Amino acid sequence: MDLTTVWFLLIAVLFTGYFILEGFDFGVGALLPVLGRDDRERRVLINTIGPVWDGNEVWLITAAGALFAAFPEWYATLLSGFYLPFLLILVALIGRGVAFEYRHKRPDAPWKHRWDAAITAGSVIPAIGWGIILANIVRGVPLDTNHDYTGGLTDLLNPYALLGGATTATLFLTHGAVFLALKTNGDIRTRAGHLAARTTPAALVLTTAFLTWTLTQRHNPTAVALAATATLALTAAWAATRVRREGWAFAGTAIAIGLTVATLFAALHPDVMPSTTDPTGTLTTANAASNPYTLKIMTWIAAIFAPVVIAYQGWTYWVFRRRIGVANIPH
Repeated sequence: MDLTTVWFLLIAVLFTGYFILEGFDFGVGALLPVLGRDDRERRVLINTIGPVWDGNEVWLITAAGALFAAFPEWYATLLSGFYLPFLLILVALIGRGVAFEYRHKRPDAPWKHRWDAAITAGSVIPAIGWGIILANIVRGVPLDTNHDYTGGLTDLLNPYALLGGATTATLFLTHGAVFLALKTNGDIRTRAGHLAARTTPAALVLTTAFLTWTLTQRHNPTAVALAATATLALTAAWAATRVRREGWAFAGTAIAIGLTVATLFAALHPDVMPSTTDPTGTLTTANAASNPYTLKIMTWIAAIFAPVVIAYQGWTYWVFRRRIGVANIPH
């Protein structure tokens, strides 16, 4: 296997990890006004992701850095063509991060409500935006022979991309509800479990429709197998939520999200950004990659440091693995 394929797979793994991990805390943030009936309950919800949300974003930073170094042409075209969606996501993530830090700085309710709104918006916007971006990458966008984006914002808001945004948003909402059922106790756990049982069928329908549409445009045996397994995992998660087996349900939603993202990357390869107007403008792993020496150095760096980062993040999840509830929140 050549290094361009290796790095395409590694970038796919990084984005898959990001969507699995950040997916549940996007879901928690989106559910803040739904499941948090008062300030103490909202603090419980925030505390479930408080120790891990910023660590989850490391996966995005690493993926972006790897994309820049391994496939600079892909990085340049992607960020210039998708400038507005990326800007919206970045502003939302910044506002969300600030809200986590500032919410508790003052005791008055209006102050907290404003920051709660920032957390919710900062979770919903990326949950939709990432689906739109991924769908457009797979579908293809207008590119000229210099690999420059020649479309506008309306080109990105096509029906397939909007379905992708609805799919990721619903998947993350379900993933977050299952996570809250797994991480809390008392009334919040019960309400989160009931909500997950109601949202999982919607996520299953949207995911099945989105992946089916994807495979009608671009497909190979690997992508078909991944898509089928993703729907089976989501079906199993639904069954687990109905019998309150939160651990199995969380595993199911995590696998479903991971395999959905993996399906998109598998369907895309060996292209990295197809052109819908000029076939010569299509970016592939071959014409978008850095030189072999750069990829070789990056491979050694990744081999050394990736296990350390993964081990540290795994340790963080282990330390903060216990359930929490309103009784753990002081008045």
